[in-house]
Amino acid sequence: MFESFEALRRLFDRLPAEFSAEDVSRTGITGSRRHMLVRHFAEHPAFDCDITRRNPLTAEKTTEEQNREQVVGSEEGEVISAD
Repeated sequence: MFESFEALRRLFDRLPAEFSAEDVSRTGITGSRRHMLVRHFAEHPAFDCDITRRNPLTAEKTTEEQNREQVVGSEEGEVISAD
């Protein structure tokens, strides 16, 4: 489907911060392949994004800083007894 991984990376970089299968279809990819790509971007470790909605299938790009904030936020919520 793509000539190289870099071609796939360029597609990902052109997508908006929050994107759906419809956004992927604007690049010329049709049918179930556009849904497959949204899932692929969310599941592949080389792409920083997560599925945010199942219907319509939507993903949101994340950054390393956002990922660190989520980890720090979850650690701050942990209560450790000093007793």
